[in-house]
Amino acid sequence: MPDGRTGPGSLQADQVQPFLIESSRIRGRLLRLEDVCDRILSRHDYPAPVARLLAEMLALCGGLASLIKYDGIFTLQASGDGALRMMVVDVTSEGEMRGYAGFDEDRLEGLISESGGSRPTVPQLFGKGHLAFTVDQGSHSRRYQGIVALDGDTLAACLQHYFMQSEQLQSGIVLAAGQRGAHWVSAALVLQRLPEEAVHAIEDEDDWRRAMVLQASCSEDELLDDSLAFHDLLYRLFHEEGVRVFEPRPLRDGCRCSRQKLENVLRTLPRMEIEDLKNDGAVEVTCEFCTALYRFDDDDLERIYAG
Repeated sequence: MPDGRTGPGSLQADQVQPFLIESSRIRGRLLRLEDVCDRILSRHDYPAPVARLLAEMLALCGGLASLIKYDGIFTLQASGDGALRMMVVDVTSEGEMRGYAGFDEDRLEGLISESGGSRPTVPQLFGKGHLAFTVDQGSHSRRYQGIVALDGDTLAACLQHYFMQSEQLQSGIVLAAGQRGAHWVSAALVLQRLPEEAVHAIEDEDDWRRAMVLQASCSEDELLDDSLAFHDLLYRLFHEEGVRVFEPRPLRDGCRCSRQKLENVLRTLPRMEIEDLKNDGAVEVTCEFCTALYRFDDDDLERIYAG
């Protein structure tokens, strides 16, 4: 795996750039989602506050997933009783991402109207709810899940509180999302310090506070600027501390839905219930993530239930 000090580099859209602040051993992740973010959001006609938050969650999920080792699926899901009922993003260990948001259109319009043009907070959108992240490595490994209340104004604030209270992991998260013309882009800068890396408490706290100050100096415009290479941005932020970069990890848009998976689901339902779901002589199922339409006619159903 090649590594080296940052310097002039190429642009790295739709990739996660791992790095290490050498003076303090604080690890970090920097990513910018362009094609991935726009393709996922363009499949649905989301209102701007929902689209922006989903774009941020895509960047957040990609950054957090890259901080752990797993062979399966990392999922980040928020749900509540507000106008925004549910938002879910997942990324496989191979780097395939997908995302979806479900909302009450009338309640959301009322919330947007009441906000007077200001950006709604996470609690305002979700109401009373929680944020959960799950690592699923299949039936041969224990499923891990962490849950935190949606008390912070932003997704970053909610996760930072969880890591500090539940995992004793100091974490700093900066998210950005916006439109470049008609296309959505998002980005994340994540710093994290593991408990076992804290050896000299006073010096470590000084190092951490300095890292937080430097991270906070990174603007949304810089994170989303496609003319600013990752290496150049990291060099600007952390060059006095010494920053080392590692092999980037690509991310891509990809849904795991398939006709075979839907057939397996249909097979678990009573045939009479399936008959009630018919429309124009067939059962139609649309994937909420990628909007792919699957149609099962009488011949398909006979084959499914015969099996």
